[in-house]
Amino acid sequence: MTNKDIIEQYQTAIIQIATQSGTGTGFYLREYDLIITNNHVIDGYAEVTIAGKQFDKILSRVWYTDRKHDLAFLQPPPSAELSEIRLGTYDNLKDGDAVLAIGHPFGLNYTATQGVVSKVDRVRNGLKYIQIDAAINPGNSGGPLVNMNGEVIGINTFIIRGGDNLGFALPESYLRTALQIYLPHKGHPSTRCPSCEFLVLPENLDNGKYCPACGSEVKLPELPKEEYEPVGAAKTIETILKNLGKDVRLAREGVNNWSVKEGSAKIVIRYNPENYFVAADAYLCLLPKEVQFIKPLYEYLLRENYNSNGLVLSCVKENVILSMIVYDLDLTPEAGVSSFKNLFLKADAYDDLLKKEYGCLNRMEE
Repeated sequence: MTNKDIIEQYQTAIIQIATQSGTGTGFYLREYDLIITNNHVIDGYAEVTIAGKQFDKILSRVWYTDRKHDLAFLQPPPSAELSEIRLGTYDNLKDGDAVLAIGHPFGLNYTATQGVVSKVDRVRNGLKYIQIDAAINPGNSGGPLVNMNGEVIGINTFIIRGGDNLGFALPESYLRTALQIYLPHKGHPSTRCPSCEFLVLPENLDNGKYCPACGSEVKLPELPKEEYEPVGAAKTIETILKNLGKDVRLAREGVNNWSVKEGSAKIVIRYNPENYFVAADAYLCLLPKEVQFIKPLYEYLLRENYNSNGLVLSCVKENVILSMIVYDLDLTPEAGVSSFKNLFLKADAYDDLLKKEYGCLNRMEE
C-alpha cells in the first residue's frame, strides 16, 4: 500500500481523546469493537471525551487499564461508521522496515509521519519496544504504528526527550494478549495488576483496592461518586458554560482548555494563569478564494472592529476569527454569561453573513 492509501484507510479509525489533564490519540479495532490507547492518556479517569471524523465529541467509558503495558480500552461511539483496520504480526517485523506513526501531535489532527524501525526489540523496564525514527510528539501517544501493508504493528507510547527522533512503540503482541485476557469480561471495568498481571474485576477486588492474587494495590476505572469540580477561574468558566446550556464534560480539552460549538462556529476558550487572562476565539469561516471579495471583506472587518464592544475580528492564515479577552479577576458568572453569550451569538451571525455577503468558505472540520 502507498502512504496515501494507508492514511485514507486510517482517517476515520483514528480517535481524539481528551481529559481534564491532557489529550492523546486512540484507534478503533472493529474486530474487537474497542478503542485502543495508552493508559497514561486516560490515567485516573473512568470517562473521557472522544471525537473522530465520523462523529462529534461524546463521552466514552474506560473499561480496561493496564499500567505495566501502558494500555487502555475504551467504549466506541454507538453508531459511527469507522473504517476497519487490522492488527499485523510483530514477529514478522525487521530492523529497517518502513512504518507510519499516526496521531494528533500538539493538537495537529490526523498527522502521519514516516520512518523506519531502528531496532525491533529494544528492551526497557522488562518489556520489548519497537524503536523508530519517525517523529512522534505529545499527542501521538496511543496512536497506531502501521506497516506498509496497512496493519497495526504497535502502539506509539513514549519518546526520549532531547533525543533525535527516538520514539518507542509497544508491539502488537502485548496488545493481543491484553485483548484475549479482557474479552471474556467485556463491558465490565477491569484493570491488570502491574505486579502479577492478574485481571482484577469489581467482584474479585480484595478489600476494595488490592489484587486478590498478589496483594498489590490496584485501581479499577470506576466512575467517581462525585463529579469533578475545577477551582478558581476554571470553575467560573465552567459555571458560565453550564449557564449557557453547554455540557462542560464534552467541552473540556485538557488543562484550562475548552471548546464548544455555536451554530457553525467553533469557540475555543483558554485560560493562562501565568498572565491572568481568559481568551475566547470563535473560529468562523475561511477567507474567500475570489480576489474581488478580499478588499471589501477587510474593509468590513475593520469597520466592525471600530464599532464593536470588546470583540475583535481578525484573520489568522485562512481563518476568520472573532476574539474576546477577559482579565480573570473581572470574570464573574453573571458578567461572563453576558459576555460569552454575546460572543456566541455574534460568532454564529458573523459566520453566516461573511459566507453570504463576502464569499467566505465553510471552515473545514478537523
